[in-house]
Amino acid sequence: MAHYPVIDSELLRSFVAIADHGGFTRAAEALNRTQSAISMQMKRLEDDVLERPLFQKDGRQLSLTAEGQLLLGYARRILKLQGEVLNSLRAPHMVGSVRVGTPDDYVMRFLPEVLSRFAQAYPMVQVEMHCEPSYQLLQRKDLDLTIVTRQPGQEIGQLLRQEQIVWAQAAGFDLHRSDVLPLAMFNADCFCREWACNALDTMGRDYRVAYTSPSLSAIMAVVGAGLALTAQLQSLIPAHMRIVGKEEGLPDMPSASIVLLRNPQTRSPITECLAEHIAEGFRL
Repeated sequence: MAHYPVIDSELLRSFVAIADHGGFTRAAEALNRTQSAISMQMKRLEDDVLERPLFQKDGRQLSLTAEGQLLLGYARRILKLQGEVLNSLRAPHMVGSVRVGTPDDYVMRFLPEVLSRFAQAYPMVQVEMHCEPSYQLLQRKDLDLTIVTRQPGQEIGQLLRQEQIVWAQAAGFDLHRSDVLPLAMFNADCFCREWACNALDTMGRDYRVAYTSPSLSAIMAVVGAGLALTAQLQSLIPAHMRIVGKEEGLPDMPSASIVLLRNPQTRSPITECLAEHIAEGFRL
């Protein structure tokens, strides 16, 4: 049986860092190592272990050779598996499931990065997502962690962030093309919709709620098509849309609070750890 040299995981970690950061210098900074140390590691990996070149220079740019591209996929898988083994053996209690409730608003904006980092750290935990409006989530008793939007002064649980509600429209949308302003909003129980309607009523601006949906993506599709205006948390507005306000004759809107609720009946190391990841993700 042939014997092959063992690939040190630290060599693979440095190799992946170089590929991800585009060079030795940035990789060394990310790993808190010196550039010479990283260079020596790669020389050892190329010359002594694999006997293949992994990098090539194109002017000032550093890129991977065909062998380097092949190794990169294996290196990521090896490091991921190593992390899973260590987490499973060192923290065997971190095995199970956790039920998270959140409005549709935050799923695409905040949770992908949160869940990705949590899955890397605790691969044996199953996360069950329940997407419903805040007022429905507040009535449920079967969830472990719940993310909801609250009005200022009515915060409960852990405050994740406060955000301004803003008006948003498609780039080519003309606010003044109609005497009655068309709105695309969440369904009737959304306080953001209530605030928007009350603010327009107060200033005497005629409007109609032309489109409703419990889905933020559906609302943004309507707004992006230039069919209506909406009012949402500022971080939820896509880059291709235009935020408008007093300059266009629209009323100021208040801020809202995003909070995290813990179920006291189901608190565990798993739920507390995910809660920490959620809190960190919403701070970014």
